[in-house]
Amino acid sequence: MGRHPQAVRIDAAGPSPAGEPRPLRRRRWLRRLLMLPVWFVLLTLLQVLPLRWIDPPTSAFMLARQLEGIGDEGFRLRQQWRDWEEISPQLPIALVAAEDQKFPEHRGFDLEAIDRALEHNARGGRLRGGSTISQQVAKNLYLWKGGGYFRKALEAWYTLLIELTWPKRRILEVYANIAEFGDGIYGAEAAAQAFFGKPARALTAAESARLAAVLPNPRRYDAARPGPYVQRRARWIQAQVRQLGGPAYLEGESSAGG
Repeated sequence: MGRHPQAVRIDAAGPSPAGEPRPLRRRRWLRRLLMLPVWFVLLTLLQVLPLRWIDPPTSAFMLARQLEGIGDEGFRLRQQWRDWEEISPQLPIALVAAEDQKFPEHRGFDLEAIDRALEHNARGGRLRGGSTISQQVAKNLYLWKGGGYFRKALEAWYTLLIELTWPKRRILEVYANIAEFGDGIYGAEAAAQAFFGKPARALTAAESARLAAVLPNPRRYDAARPGPYVQRRARWIQAQVRQLGGPAYLEGESSAGG
């Protein structure tokens, strides 16, 4: 009688088809997964930290608007960077009075404003946001429009990085240069030229208040020909600026490095 071939024992933990033990492969993939948060932190830090000194040539929102404008022969995106010293001191304080009066004090998030916005929205009516200027810089520079928990989480992370690595003056300087003041009109210089025919350094308190007043919906409102809403909001902003003490309220930010 012939000999039966010896049975071959198949070990589930034996070599993989590539010749590598499966436990070793699993450990290697686990190490890679554990490194993903580290790579995410490094990548986002490399996106944020250099802009403390380098002026951003564009933003995520500007790129999105350019894509929207493809095929529209009449559309032209306008934006010209201006350093802090080349912008009227009336504009930064108007932006703070309109958008984020605790800007010099908070570290990126105004929890009281968020609570008030949630309470207001729960009652119905016009939706109100609780975003700080730092959050808006994070969103405009790096993210996309819309909601969702994932985008909000990314916004919070970028806001934290910006607050940790940029001086307050730099945050406000970037915001004044990338905020949308009209359809395709981004930044203080382009807005001042488009609406008032003058450079950003020559903006008056009233003109700055009107620019700040259109920020909730710059494609609907017009700073050059303000309707009743913009007029009311601009007057309110000017009153808030006076209550805060005018441009002197931001003197600490003006002297900060950037």
